Amino acid sequence: MKKVIKTPKQLERHLKGVANHRRIEILLLVAESNGVSLEDIAENLGCNIKTISEHARRLAQSGLVRKEYQGRRVIHTLSPYGRIFYKFLHTFSYS
Repeated sequence: MKKVIKTPKQLERHLKGVANHRRIEILLLVAESNGVSLEDIAENLGCNIKTISEHARRLAQSGLVRKEYQGRRVIHTLSPYGRIFYKFLHTFSYS
């Protein structure tokens, strides 16, 4: 299987996705929860649901988080790239 190298523009999209402390908090929470709703994220982080919704949207746009609609609830999980970023953030935090 041949590995495809990402372009600088693609890398920028992923990096911008985590270029905010709230989005990093959300990414870490989603990783540790293995599926969490917007309401649960907002409650856990003590933030306004509209703020969390916008940050979650940006994480999804950047390809780091996946959204799954379950009725009126939206469940967030990490994408494969999100898992890579989670590992990087975890490693970077302890170095």
